[in-house]
Amino acid sequence: MSTTFNNPLANTPLEQMRRRRRVPVARSTSTGGPTRALSAQEETTLKRLMSKPQDFIDSPCFYEKDAEKKIFDDAPDIRKPDTSWYHPVMDDLSPGKGRIEKSSDQVLLTAAEERVLFYQFNYSRCRILKVQEEVWASPEQRPTDEQAREILRWHDLAERLRIQIAETNLALVLAMAKRTRMSEVDFADLVSEGNMALLRAVDKFDAGRGFKFSTYACRAILKAFSRQGMKLSKYRQRFPTDFDPKLERSNFLEEKREEVQRDTADEVKQIVLANRADLTEIERTIIDYRFGIDEEPMDKPMTLEQIGQIIGVTKERVRQIQNKALDKIRVELESSYLCIAEEEEEADAEAALN
Repeated sequence: MSTTFNNPLANTPLEQMRRRRRVPVARSTSTGGPTRALSAQEETTLKRLMSKPQDFIDSPCFYEKDAEKKIFDDAPDIRKPDTSWYHPVMDDLSPGKGRIEKSSDQVLLTAAEERVLFYQFNYSRCRILKVQEEVWASPEQRPTDEQAREILRWHDLAERLRIQIAETNLALVLAMAKRTRMSEVDFADLVSEGNMALLRAVDKFDAGRGFKFSTYACRAILKAFSRQGMKLSKYRQRFPTDFDPKLERSNFLEEKREEVQRDTADEVKQIVLANRADLTEIERTIIDYRFGIDEEPMDKPMTLEQIGQIIGVTKERVRQIQNKALDKIRVELESSYLCIAEEEEEADAEAALN
């Protein structure tokens, strides 16, 4: 009796669609034990990969003896970037505003390190094409289980390298977006278009020519911005009466940013008033005079020189004491946020168990 008859869900529209998307895999001729079946996501990825030849940027080193060992095993380890600083939609990047504070662990690749990553990326895609050609040259023209898993393995590696290269160069998108004066285009749309252009540049860049990737990527990002502006101009010409940039802009981000700033300022005020940061008397006095955090804030906070004249020290000494007090407050503020996050995670875990 067939499985379709026994399983009442086998003939559902969803299951029929999955069977149509599934790539037929030939039975393996190996004598090994049973292997894990491909998941639905892996089958979809395999079908997409087998639909057309994999493109890549060729290089003579791909065909040398022990090419895989030279490109991967003998290559130096390259640090992965820290992208925790990258949140351009929540940051105010309009002219005259503050700059984004990048992480101290920001990775800046040398030309040699870039070549290593791009050679590894394109070699992985080259191996995908090699397996594809083996499959298409076979009489059945469908991959065996080993070939399917090899294609997926090289594809996963290529995607990881592609993401690593793109994340390392995210700052290029912000730099080009700030240089581009397109007030009628929403900044989030501009960054999104720049990110897509950056990914396309990773796919098309030839590291063997000896240029830095930033030289190629900046040009590609600026061209993408230009195309975005042309599309917007055509839209405005086609619908001149229905388009109003002022109505299409939202102040949600500004309001959200101000709300976060108010909440943070209130939390800092409570830390100082309750002295949760263990400030000394002189540190608390300087903070009160400098920022007006006392119960009855002053109309205009004092300068470093004015505070120095009151307590009898130089303004440089006041600045040193102020920075030390701010470091204590910052540590207390971060620890309080961490405690709140841990409590929320524990609550979520308990809710999931219940």
